[in-house]
Amino acid sequence: MDTILFIHLLLLPFMLLCPIAIAADVSDTLGKGRNITDGETLVSADGTFTLGFFSPGASTKRYLGIWFSASSVAVCWVANGDRPVNGNSGVLVVRDTGSLLLLDGSGQTTWSSNSTSSSSSAEAQLLNSGNLVVRDGGSSSSSSDILWQSFDHPSNTLLSGMKLGKNKWTGAEWYLTSWRSADDPSPGAYRRALDTSGLPELVVWQGNVRTYRTGPWNGRWFSGIPEVSAYKNLIWYQVTTSPAEISYGYTSNPGAALTRVVLTDAGMAKRLVWDAGARKWQTFFQGPRDVCDAYGKCGAFGLCDAGAASTSFCGCLTGFSPASPPAWSLRDTSGGCKRDVKLDCANNGSGTSTTTTTTDGFLLVHGVKLPDTRNATVDMSITVEDCMARCLANCSCLAYAAADIRGGDVRSGCVMWTDDIIDLRYVDKGQDLYLRLAQSELPPAPSPQRRPFPTAPVAGASAAAVAVILIVLLVVVVIRRRRQPIIPAVPAPSVPSTELRRPPSVPFAGQPSPVLNVPSAELSALRTATNDFSVDNVIGRGGSSTVFEGNLTDGRKVAVKRVTQSYLTDEGVEIFMREVEVMSELKHDNLAQLLAYCKDGNERILVYEYMENRSLNLYIFARDRNQRALLNWERRLEIIVGVAKGVAYLHGLSKEVIHRDLKPSNILLDENWRAKIADFGTAKVFVDGQTNPTLVQTEGYRAPEYTVQGPHLTLKCDVYSFGVVLIEIISGLKNSSTPKLLSDAQESWNQHKIKEDLLDSAVGQPEPETLLRLERCVQVGLLCVQQSPVDRPSMAEVVAMLTTNGGSSSSSSSSSSSQVRGPLATQDAPGAHGDSIYLT
Repeated sequence: MDTILFIHLLLLPFMLLCPIAIAADVSDTLGKGRNITDGETLVSADGTFTLGFFSPGASTKRYLGIWFSASSVAVCWVANGDRPVNGNSGVLVVRDTGSLLLLDGSGQTTWSSNSTSSSSSAEAQLLNSGNLVVRDGGSSSSSSDILWQSFDHPSNTLLSGMKLGKNKWTGAEWYLTSWRSADDPSPGAYRRALDTSGLPELVVWQGNVRTYRTGPWNGRWFSGIPEVSAYKNLIWYQVTTSPAEISYGYTSNPGAALTRVVLTDAGMAKRLVWDAGARKWQTFFQGPRDVCDAYGKCGAFGLCDAGAASTSFCGCLTGFSPASPPAWSLRDTSGGCKRDVKLDCANNGSGTSTTTTTTDGFLLVHGVKLPDTRNATVDMSITVEDCMARCLANCSCLAYAAADIRGGDVRSGCVMWTDDIIDLRYVDKGQDLYLRLAQSELPPAPSPQRRPFPTAPVAGASAAAVAVILIVLLVVVVIRRRRQPIIPAVPAPSVPSTELRRPPSVPFAGQPSPVLNVPSAELSALRTATNDFSVDNVIGRGGSSTVFEGNLTDGRKVAVKRVTQSYLTDEGVEIFMREVEVMSELKHDNLAQLLAYCKDGNERILVYEYMENRSLNLYIFARDRNQRALLNWERRLEIIVGVAKGVAYLHGLSKEVIHRDLKPSNILLDENWRAKIADFGTAKVFVDGQTNPTLVQTEGYRAPEYTVQGPHLTLKCDVYSFGVVLIEIISGLKNSSTPKLLSDAQESWNQHKIKEDLLDSAVGQPEPETLLRLERCVQVGLLCVQQSPVDRPSMAEVVAMLTTNGGSSSSSSSSSSSQVRGPLATQDAPGAHGDSIYLT
């Protein structure tokens, strides 16, 4: 006996550390005559889930729950969240009546499944899905004999196979409820439910107040979170609409990593995925993501742009203006916007009567999360074209959109809004909304296509006939001369570049017209190259444009950046031409090359060289460690130097160009992983002493002095942004979502722990020589993000420090010494020096 006891004690640590390994020896079923006391568990047959008693966080109260065996803190269901058991006296039993009971030390019932059975052999089983079921004994394979299941009573976690929604027959609803706190699993302030009053969409509620919505289901994803399409190797989504129920759920793919959706006590919905190698949960998605995800952030007919400056996230839709300008000036945008010009339908009629004489039209608002559909009308049986006609004929219809985009360009279904447009925002890969406007508010119609010269019948003298023939021949010659390739090949040395066809230039205010050194392109050729701007050719989207892959007739591949129609205001057209003018003058290996542009009617298009490996942020911020590892240390170092050289080139021009929005998403990578700076916005000639330029830099990359009232813009704003980008490339962390990144980098440098604390762990350990270069980069990055602009080096000095072995060049000023004063030191910002061009 003593020997057996000794062996058990010897194996006890192994058993505690390896719960999955011994799962086969632990039952997954609780039958008649057996209890589960505190310290005992049920384990699913595959070892994935465990049921037992636990105490969350710092609490000493005991709860019955289910958690992931690999991570005991990942509790996914709690039975008695509002009635904890004191001490270790809890007991779980199955009654003959089919009811699952949780008893305390006095024998009082603290929780019950309230299920009943006609059989005397009911049993409970923990399934491999994490679902705890009570069924009649002897019918374990039949779901129809399940008396009760935990999946019908969610806590704060959604697992594979669970669902949120409503049972139409019984009226029962499935929704998540947050914990009160991390130490208290009693029902908290938030719930996440599937709203079925319009198109199905997930909504987070705080009491009776909506705080966040995903956007309506469009057949492929919820329109506000299209990034879930990237999870197809992990899970697949399902929305069910039937006479019995309307519900949403997901199913994990075989062999995929463990995943769960949690509603936190702060009202945040998170998709977490288990990283078995690192033994921790990785956050794949969380909502709300940013300020624009706050429900109704910009009020009625407002449009939120998370990529805009922090002072102007909210704007009004075209044809609308702030309902209360004083409130908007104080950044209170909740009052929304009001229509500038009444609709023609509203002038000619009222109510919901129809009209066929209206002059109203529709403006395309591209790339958005569709508005709240609670008061919208949905018809899945008609086409989008029928939807437009139906909306136009209804005086109350204010906007419409496709309800189903599973067919790609062949969209179907109809959703029409007859009430205020609420909670509208730009989103990557968003949908198209068609907004009803009065005729005077619509942009001018595209210029008509060229038609063959009309040759009217001539019945008269032969001289007249000859004249007509000569005119026709002249037109043919002119047309042939005007026809050129979409992007002309590099001309032979004998052909001057000034012979390239150019559109009329757009002068800056008070400046002479710029000379455009880039050819224009035919709209028809661009349509052909992009399959008529097919959704299948889309390689990127932003708030103001969509980027398509284009294939030219000569075999070249290009990136075609098409400006969104809603941005083509007078200011938007000016911005477009300024970008053409600026980019046509820039020639450098580390700048994206503008090849051509198109200005045709309402179309404004830029044609850039194609970047095979897309943008830098897709790699350094990837959740997939393998994706991050694609950029090894050598590549990252080359990218850092390339970006530095590109910015130094901009700053070294006769009229310095200040990018003003340098960030990883604006750094593209070609097929050889060479870095190329892109996305140059509008340009203005900056006059020395001019103050208060428009804020355009993205939060997290903006120099401190740039946000001060009446700032003086300098080249050092770009230097600061470069420093942030450099630290992000090294660490794989995003400054805007890791507020202490810069101070942590400073501390790592001071403690000589760059290797241990700062380097991206997904890339692997660097060689000693490479580590020295990485340490030098961190030092340079910290010099660049110092609080005072005068302490930051110039970009020319940055390039010298990054490319000179053993330290900075002898020509470096004191600002580029190895002394790092610290990025959080405070000093006054200097003024701008010299005439510069800054980009918005």
